[in-house]
Amino acid sequence: MAKYEYWLTPEGLLLIEAWARDGLTDEQIAHNLGVAYSTLRVWRDKYSALSAALKRGKEVIDIQVENALLKRALGYQYKEVKTEEYETEDGPGKRVTTTVKEVAPDTTAQIFWLKNRRPEVWREKQNVELSGEVKTTNPYEGLTTEELKKLIHNG
Repeated sequence: MAKYEYWLTPEGLLLIEAWARDGLTDEQIAHNLGVAYSTLRVWRDKYSALSAALKRGKEVIDIQVENALLKRALGYQYKEVKTEEYETEDGPGKRVTTTVKEVAPDTTAQIFWLKNRRPEVWREKQNVELSGEVKTTNPYEGLTTEELKKLIHNG
C-alpha cells in the first residue's frame, strides 16, 4: 500500500479532519502524516477527498474562533460558582456562592472585526483622489543643455 492510500481511507480522512479541527496547520498535519508539506499540497490538489477533509475540519474551528471573537468584541456575562467548605458545631458545611461577572467589550477585537468585515469603512489606508491638474513651474525650462552645464559649473 502506498503511503497516501491509507490517508484516503475513511479512518485516515477522519484523522486528518480531526487534526484540522484541532487547529493544526497544514505543515503540522503534513508532519503527522510523515510527509513533507509540499507532498501534502500535491495530495490535497490531487485527491478531492483529502482536500474536503481538511476543509471540513478547518470550517468548524474557524467558526468557533469567529464566535469567540464576536463574543469578546461585544462583551459578555458569565456565572462564577464558588464553593466554600467550613466547619460548624454540627459538622462540615458547604456554602455555594454564584456571582454574575461581566467581561467588558474589547476595543481591539471590535477594531479587528470591523476592519475585516467592513474594510470599505474601517481600513486604515484611505484612497484619496485628486481631480484637476497639478501645475509646476520650472525656472530652467527652455534652457539648452549647454546653458544648463554653464549654470552648474559657474554656480
